[in-house]
Parts: sequence; C-alpha cells; structure tokens
Amino acid sequence: MLRAPAFWRGDGPAARLLAPFGALSGAIAQRGLRRAAPRAVLPTIVVGGPTAGGDGKTPTVIALAALLAAQGERPALLTRGYGRRNIRAAPFVVDAAATVDETGDEALLLARHGLTIVGADRAASAELARDMGATALILDDGFHSRRVAPDFSLLVVDADYGGGNGRCLPAGPLRAPLAAQFDAADALLVIGDGAAGARLAAIAERPAFPAALLTPPTAQKFAGLRVVAFAGTARPEKFFRSLESIGAEIVARRSFADHRRFSRRDMAVLAGLARRSQACLVTTEKDAVRLPKNAPHVDVLPVDLVFADAGALAAVLADALRRARLNPVS
Repeated sequence: MLRAPAFWRGDGPAARLLAPFGALSGAIAQRGLRRAAPRAVLPTIVVGGPTAGGDGKTPTVIALAALLAAQGERPALLTRGYGRRNIRAAPFVVDAAATVDETGDEALLLARHGLTIVGADRAASAELARDMGATALILDDGFHSRRVAPDFSLLVVDADYGGGNGRCLPAGPLRAPLAAQFDAADALLVIGDGAAGARLAAIAERPAFPAALLTPPTAQKFAGLRVVAFAGTARPEKFFRSLESIGAEIVARRSFADHRRFSRRDMAVLAGLARRSQACLVTTEKDAVRLPKNAPHVDVLPVDLVFADAGALAAVLADALRRARLNPVS
C-alpha cells in the first residue's frame, strides 16, 4: 500500500540505484506473464494496468460491464478483494451488507454496478459466477496473475503517466517490462490525451482504444466551492486535477498511502482543517468506502469512464466472446 514516489516519473539517482532490483523483479514478472493457465468456464475478459496502481482499472471494469450488459450479456466482475482483512477460503458474492474488511474497497465499488465475486481462486469464482447466471467474466486486475487464461486481455494506460520512467518495481512503477506486457495484451485502453500514453500506444503494436475519465453534471456543485481534498490512491494528483478542472477552490490537499483505512484520528484532523479553512471535505469514491463509522460529512467526487468509440470496442469484445464460445471449456 503505497503512493507512487516522484522518482518513478524520471530516471534520477534513486531509480538508477534500484535498477538491479527492478531488473530482477521484471524478469520474474515476465515469466509469470508467460505462464500457461487453464481457461475459465465462461468467456473471460481480463483487465490490467502496466504500473503498480492508478492506471484506471476499476472504472474501466465498471464501464466494460455496462458495455457488455448493453449487448445482452450478464457479466460477473471477479476480484481478489485486495486489502480485505477477513479472508474466506471459498469465493463469495458481494452483497449489500458487505464491509470493506470483508471485500476490500474495489469490490464494494464494483458491486454497485453488477454481480461481483471476491475470491483468490479465480477458477472457483468463475464457477460460482456461472451458477449465478453470468454469461461472461471480467477480471479486475487479473492481467499479471495469470490464474486463468484470458479470452481477451485489455491493458489500461493512464495517458498522462504512461509507464513512468520505464523501469520495473522498485526502480520504477512497471509491474513487468513494457514489451512483455504488450505481448500479453490483445489491446490497449488509453485514458486521457497525454503524450506519454500516445507514445505507448505507438510502440505497443496493438489496437488502442481512447477513453476519458469525466465528472458527471452533478459534480458542478463543487464549482467555486472551497474544499479540503484528500485521497488515499496511487496517484492522488489525478483527483486534485479533476476537482480543479470543474472550478473547485482547493484550500488544502492531503495525500495518503494507497488503500488507506482512514482512522477516526485522520478524520478529526481533516475535519478540523476544514473548519479552520471554512471549507468542505471532498474525497474519491474509492476512498469514501474506507471512511470509519461516524465520520464527519465528506462529499464525494464521482467520475465516469467514457469510451471515445464504444461501438468499436463493443464489436471487438463481442467477437472475442463469440470465439470463446466456439471452443467451450468441457
């Protein structure tokens, strides 16, 4: 649980010092990407990001679920439940009574948009999804684990960040060498219009679909409002920029480690800062599910992922699902 360090954007002394460790972790991760895995009992779309976090995987999974549902599919969203504390051996469906301790934060968000199953055993989760009436699977962040073979792999790229300094963890943000990740992907989804994303799309030799993270009209309530903005995400600056883009006046910003479980003390400090600044507290949707009980009021900035050409991506996904069904798992 970390926040992306600044040196991951450049190739400075820290990155070069850690380069041998990055080369080792990259080699191990590359072998993992090439590992053979069994297919699941349902057609499977796998979503991943090239870096350690903040690429936009969760909103992508949500948007893909809506796209498949519009085609008449009944997608199930599978996740390992990163950050959950109550570990169950068997996979389970996330219901309305679930807590962040049971599921992790991402699963709670996904469950608002479709059948969501948490489990470390992806094959068992797939069987549960089939039994629940699902017709297809979307694996949240299953790109690198390779526990089940994908019928279609989508690599999600933040166009502003790209691959950072191009080095693997811990020397840089990459989970595996870029070339190996491109080889394992069927297509890229490039979120935003930054130059870094355009460079990756140009060298990937894979179809690249553009998309954008947009705030809905309801977010205009923050325009001109004084806010104390806080986030526990891999790249909190994305959240701050979104607030500024709709005209919010950020009087203070606080960044926490990714997946931070906010304590009562955290919230008391933030609430005190907001009172002194005559401002309101604002955070992300993912952070909101990790707030403690009886926390002071916090507004949430929603974002939606919008595909530039939803029809083109839908056609590619439909073809992948069709081909998977021509060769079903026995």
